[in-house]
Amino acid sequence: MRIGLYANTQSSPNEGSVLFESTVAHEISLVDSKKKSSKGCDPLRPPALPERDPAQRGDEAEIVHAKIRAVGIDTAQIEANLARIRERVERAASRAGRSAGEITIVAVSKTFPAEAIRAAYSLGLRHFGENRVQEFETKHPALDGLDATWHLIGHLQSNKARRAVQLFGAVDSVDSLSLAEKLNTICAELAADHPGRLAVLIEVRLAPEDSKTGVVIEEIPALIEAALELPHLQIRGFMAIPPFFDEPERVRPYFRRLRELRDEMRGRFIAGDSPLLRELSMGMSHDFEIAVEEGATQIRVGTALFGLRAKA
Repeated sequence: MRIGLYANTQSSPNEGSVLFESTVAHEISLVDSKKKSSKGCDPLRPPALPERDPAQRGDEAEIVHAKIRAVGIDTAQIEANLARIRERVERAASRAGRSAGEITIVAVSKTFPAEAIRAAYSLGLRHFGENRVQEFETKHPALDGLDATWHLIGHLQSNKARRAVQLFGAVDSVDSLSLAEKLNTICAELAADHPGRLAVLIEVRLAPEDSKTGVVIEEIPALIEAALELPHLQIRGFMAIPPFFDEPERVRPYFRRLRELRDEMRGRFIAGDSPLLRELSMGMSHDFEIAVEEGATQIRVGTALFGLRAKA
């Protein structure tokens, strides 16, 4: 079965930047995973994926193998969007008495093809965020040779942890001690091919009623204390996805609370000028200026950079 997904993006005044007008076609080929099997862990040759109940994450369909085809990637428009994002970051940082150089832009490339990622890379971006291991596996061969940091920013199921370690340089969504321990064990097993410590962020559930993932604030100290003892992980800081508000100013208390939590945990567990527990990944296309004002060190932008995403 073949499914073609098409979206014509238009400029949106609510995004705070001009979105490029082009057509992106996502051609998704679904293959029966029962007919294919694979051994080995070479990330450049993705193994066949086991069947999964889509209800586990609310997916509309399990993407077993995806061919993502881009039509009319407009590098000039992406460049214009990036310039606007950087200008907004600069202004927000200035308002907070910060330097824009303190903030890393993570380009959220989920659903966008490898060609769009290469275009953004050519403009100087070096950090990219993907939500799903399976989707990034299909793009990875076309991105070979790029000196970029690939962030997994979506929820990670433990049965996909090995592939995540092989494909990503950072896992920004660790939401339990058991997952941290799983990643640490896999990193130890793969140390010969993947030396060094895996950078991870602890996902914090700032609004329990609005999220099913993340660690509740009350459990953070115990998790941090245990995770800092895992020798193959580097606990770099925190990530959060607060509730969505049409008025970005309403999200400010959530960002402020995450910064306060970071400061509290650093004061409790970290001595000196250590990189541990330093990062704050917060703020997306519609609210990253508020996040920068409240201390974000990483912002995650997708639609403000690449345009609107195709919808099934």
